[in-house]
Amino acid sequence: MYKIVSKKMLNSTVCQMEIEASAVAKKAEAGQFVILRVNENGERIPLTIAGFNRESGLVKIIFQIVGATTQLLYQKEPGEFIQDFVGPLGKATEVEGLKNVCVIGGGVGCAIAFPVAEKLFSLNCNTTTITGFRNKDLVILQDEFKNNSNNHICVTDDGSFGEQGNVCVPLEKLLSGGEKFDMIFAIGPIVMMKFVVLTAKKYNIPCTVSMNPIMIDGTGMCGCCRLLVDGQIKFACIEGPDFDGYKVDFNDLASRNRMYLNFEQQKREENCNLFNKEIK
Repeated sequence: MYKIVSKKMLNSTVCQMEIEASAVAKKAEAGQFVILRVNENGERIPLTIAGFNRESGLVKIIFQIVGATTQLLYQKEPGEFIQDFVGPLGKATEVEGLKNVCVIGGGVGCAIAFPVAEKLFSLNCNTTTITGFRNKDLVILQDEFKNNSNNHICVTDDGSFGEQGNVCVPLEKLLSGGEKFDMIFAIGPIVMMKFVVLTAKKYNIPCTVSMNPIMIDGTGMCGCCRLLVDGQIKFACIEGPDFDGYKVDFNDLASRNRMYLNFEQQKREENCNLFNKEIK
């Protein structure tokens, strides 16, 4: 059992928790993830490690309340426990030798992008960060990005916070102005990562994307997290989650991620109805 030490809402649908998990904190690196179960009969879900403290043994997770399991997790309070918290899983983000990078996060993907930016900035890498949201009510982690970037840009679709536009607008401006990044890291919705890759490709800038497809066991045995990379099947849980964005088949990935949308919605509604009955 793993104790929840703190809980904080970052916006109306995104929650941050710190979990007491010293074994995970001891080995964790930026880009890795955990698989957790809220209770003994719960499903396994992957969540990226959003931060860790090796001394205190705390691991930070950030999740959006979108399905039955994240709803159950959200209902937990500090002092309570979750059943399983396995990790760190996946390969750490490769940052060695990088001197000038751009880290791009979209929506709740900023929770994954931030530890990458933090790691690069700590290594004295010139770090530009771009974060994108639909509107100001969904903005998260801005102070954290500002404090771990040489240059930080936030955009919103409606212009209600930061600059107006999507993340490709300031990226295009930087690249067309002659900026030569060693690497671009893009982490967020599939369509966002796809268009960041297309923008980077115009200027021949390498681009790494973080994949978070459907996962179950986190060991590659179930095969659920497979995706096409350069025409070959890869398993995100053991060979990723980072991949060369030029080689990822985003259309196939989007199709696979839509497979269980109706089922997820049904399970969330069942859980919400049960929660409401308990309140009454």
